[in-house]
Amino acid sequence: MAIDLRTVSITPLRQTFGHLARRMGADKPASRYMEATMDLQPVENYHYRPTWEPQYEIFDETRTKVTMKDWYALKDPRQYYYGAWTLARGKMQEIAEGDFDLVDELGLAAAYPAAGKEEALKVFLPLRHVAWASNLNKAYVSSYGYGIAISQAACYASMDQLGVAQYTSRLGLAFNDLDALAAAKTAWLEGAEWQELRRYVEDLMVEKDWFEVLVAQDFALEGLLYPLIFERYNEKLNAAYSPVFSMLTRFQREWFGETTKWLDSILKVTAADNADNKAQLAEWIKHWRERALKAIKPVAVLAFGAEADAILDELVQNLNARAAKAGITL
Repeated sequence: MAIDLRTVSITPLRQTFGHLARRMGADKPASRYMEATMDLQPVENYHYRPTWEPQYEIFDETRTKVTMKDWYALKDPRQYYYGAWTLARGKMQEIAEGDFDLVDELGLAAAYPAAGKEEALKVFLPLRHVAWASNLNKAYVSSYGYGIAISQAACYASMDQLGVAQYTSRLGLAFNDLDALAAAKTAWLEGAEWQELRRYVEDLMVEKDWFEVLVAQDFALEGLLYPLIFERYNEKLNAAYSPVFSMLTRFQREWFGETTKWLDSILKVTAADNADNKAQLAEWIKHWRERALKAIKPVAVLAFGAEADAILDELVQNLNARAAKAGITL
């Protein structure tokens, strides 16, 4: 019996979904990110208002002082939808796990000098509580942010902070087992040098304006804290001891570098939308930058001693430069 195989070309009736075709102005093929993001949030026919805040709709633009002509202008330059984000984080996790396995296999954590362990743990390990707070604050942004473009990216960033907290805890376990985690918790709750930072992140848990929380947590605080710890302090420990600390904090460094691109893009688009946004962002950044500086200064002194002021001045200049690049004059 002979079987003839033929290639049949089927022309699709349309290239994309109707809501994307209406937005894009023509029936053009759309990326997976566009399909999984644009105009997916309900905007009408709500059945009821939230009983805990009846002055708002469930999804309500007025939950923030920022206004936008189109909330879907806040697109993620990384093009992260759920599938792309899980693939990217899976790759980062695989590399991080490899680093932890190598350190364990070669006994590098056990061989790390005792003075280095003490320095690393006293400055680094309480930050797992900051990561947990960051998870909650980013989750708030995701819950009350308007438009899938911003809320899904904030949700991914929130989940990323759980990973940061877990990898921070694992470094503590590798260096000093459970005693390290107990000591870090005591320092976070009772240590004088941590109370301003603790107050900062806890105050954000009751801040109502979700965009202000985004600015305060992601830009002002993490924009100073991550370079301080994962760049400057990392370099100090590497020079004094060995690159083991650097190997065990790769996830945090890579995450901050990648997420900074998203956040700077959000600020730039928001500031460019209208003059009131630009003025509001400048006001928030100046306010929360000063509070963040006050909050992390005791930690910087703990890490760098007399050099802390000079390092913080440089980090503030870098943060101001990021704001200026986004079109925000401080």
